[in-house]
Order: sequence, then structure tokens, then C-alpha cells
Amino acid sequence: MTDTSDPDGSGGDDPAVDVAEVEHVAELARVRLAEGETAAFADQFAEILEYFEALDEVPDLDREEDLVNVMREDEIEEGLTQEEALSNAAETEDGFFKGPKVS
Repeated sequence: MTDTSDPDGSGGDDPAVDVAEVEHVAELARVRLAEGETAAFADQFAEILEYFEALDEVPDLDREEDLVNVMREDEIEEGLTQEEALSNAAETEDGFFKGPKVS
């Protein structure tokens, strides 16, 4: 894994995420952190940033995947008549399904 203590490669010993940044993010998120928690969260944020740096190393694909239509063609078929559609309905009225009133 990469060294998060030197994010720009300049050789400095600045941490990738310092306590002030953690406190700022906690304030924005309205999260109260105890004094010892800020340093722990700074370390955890630095580890998370390492994962993102690892993702930067994943090579891009040079080609587009061939798209294939997986849908079938529509086939027109004879549908139900109104009588057939309403034949199993619990209640009908004037040739339509009748349902409960909604208030």
C-alpha cells in the first residue's frame, strides 16, 4: 500500500488527514467527538484514502463492451374480451371493475 504520510511525494511527514480536518468534518456533520477519538478518526480516514489511491491504479478498459439487445420482438396476440376480463371480479359496475371507496 502507499504511504499516506506523504500524499504529494515531497518527502514531508505531514499526515494525509490531520486532527483539524477531522474536527472540521465532525462539526459539519454535527458529530461530537471525544478528544482521543479525533486522532483515531484521522488514522481511519487516512486508511480510507489509501483504498481510493489503490483504485486509481486500476487500469481503464480500452474497449467498449458490445451491447446486445436481449429483448424479444413483440408478438401481437388476441386479448381478453371485456366479459372474460370481468368474469372473476368480485364486483363490477357498468362494465368496469368496482373497488372499495377511498376517502
